[in-house]
Amino acid sequence: MRKILTLMMILCTFIIAGCSDTVNNDTVRYALEAEPATLDPGKSTALAESNVELALFEGLTRLDENEQPQPAAAEKWEISADGTEYIFHLRDGLVWNDGTPLTAYDFEYAWKRVLNPETASENAYMMYPLLNGEEYFSQKKTIDEVGVKALDDKTLFVKLKAPITYFLNLTSFHCYYPVPKHVVEKDPEIWAANDKIVSNGPFVLTRWIHSNQLQFVKNDKYWDKDNVKLSTMLWPISESQSTRVSMVESGQANLTVEPPISEQDRLTKAGLYHISPYFGAYYYSFNTAKAPFDNPKVRKAFSMAVDREMLVNNIIKGGKKPAYAWVPPGLKNPATGVDFREEGGNFVEYNPEKARELLAEAGYPNGENLPPITILYNTNEMNKAVAEIIQAMWKDNLNVNVELLNQETKVYLDARNQGNFQVARASWVGDYADPMTFMDIYLDKNNDGQYHNPAYNELVSAAQNTNDQAIRMEKMHEAEKILMDDAVVLPIYYTTQPYIVQPYVKGYRWSILGTIDFKEAYIEEQTP
Repeated sequence: MRKILTLMMILCTFIIAGCSDTVNNDTVRYALEAEPATLDPGKSTALAESNVELALFEGLTRLDENEQPQPAAAEKWEISADGTEYIFHLRDGLVWNDGTPLTAYDFEYAWKRVLNPETASENAYMMYPLLNGEEYFSQKKTIDEVGVKALDDKTLFVKLKAPITYFLNLTSFHCYYPVPKHVVEKDPEIWAANDKIVSNGPFVLTRWIHSNQLQFVKNDKYWDKDNVKLSTMLWPISESQSTRVSMVESGQANLTVEPPISEQDRLTKAGLYHISPYFGAYYYSFNTAKAPFDNPKVRKAFSMAVDREMLVNNIIKGGKKPAYAWVPPGLKNPATGVDFREEGGNFVEYNPEKARELLAEAGYPNGENLPPITILYNTNEMNKAVAEIIQAMWKDNLNVNVELLNQETKVYLDARNQGNFQVARASWVGDYADPMTFMDIYLDKNNDGQYHNPAYNELVSAAQNTNDQAIRMEKMHEAEKILMDDAVVLPIYYTTQPYIVQPYVKGYRWSILGTIDFKEAYIEEQTP
């Protein structure tokens, strides 16, 4: 059987190679980790889709190497003194790749389309900063009351419900991209499901062989085409980590993500393995409405009984960092210039003795009288390995017997959303480069942990309703302390983005939000 699988893998590689005769030797070949479900930027949710869309589309802004928004489709903007009104001025001569003029009306249409309840976009919440955005989605306001309006072909007016200091960052996110109304309305269901997609970014999709590969060419109608160095890109698709590694080593690809942990040492010695920062966290979510985790002392005890250093060093690896708080490192406080995580410090420790004391204080000495406890996780080898180690730690440190329950991802997500769990594996990667992308998860209306704390809500709301960065950061630090004192989450590690790349691929840029930008990528000429 192993020989058959190996032959099949080799055959797949040859098939991909055979389809690449239209690309050049200077082509970036990025082995994509999953088949995109859609390339509709208003509906997509997966990172693989976001990476494709970043090559094909562009919003009002585009993030630079410091995660700061820079002028893109908009060449400039004005912001009102109270931070709630924006006027964006689009560049002259913007067009879709089919030659149709791109206007401010395309942006207005795209944003309202995301909020339209009939679109059923999972990204609608990202538009809630717009005045009446959430109310329109919940059908309490009309579409004309939403705070975005094209004043003319080149001018977009935006009204926010509160001063959002990171709003310019949001305008670089995929659901804020414009979409071609003249194409979408003709075929709203499949306009973004094939290689006829009309877009406005650095590249154009010319071929999409589903579950096999994507091919791109430089968009000669892109406003900044002079800074796009690649003429072509080829992205083979494989969900298999080992297959993608084989592609890179054999030359069928030259860049990919998430190589197997078992290959890290070998790939590092070969000079291929790298790690990029990633603004994300892997954690366990407690259901604060279900016994025994309705008691904060129990939650603290279970958190203190997890040896994160051992987990990261021996199981997880990949340059991950043990997590002792909620918001990951990597973002500076604009008011102080200090990393938000460093400034806030740690809130969690590994202390089995203290954990046993807390469990006894909660009425469960030596783990006695605890109700049956189950860890819920979605099917994945790493999730399984982490769950098994934590299961053993809770047995050794708390004398607690814990069951494990793995579910297919769709079923698992539904269980979490419905609150059908006691403690569940979870992860979160920031949608934008600001601590608020983590803090607002545990507001009343958002969280699956059934956590409701008025003091926390008040602090987060205060941070959301001021454009004073010093006050914002102070309120978020205070809110994070409450969240961690209440032990709502069990942080395990902060994520990183391991990847392998051939040394001749240059100019690409990983964002801490997980996307990779090939706008200025190129292949360095090789010395014979």
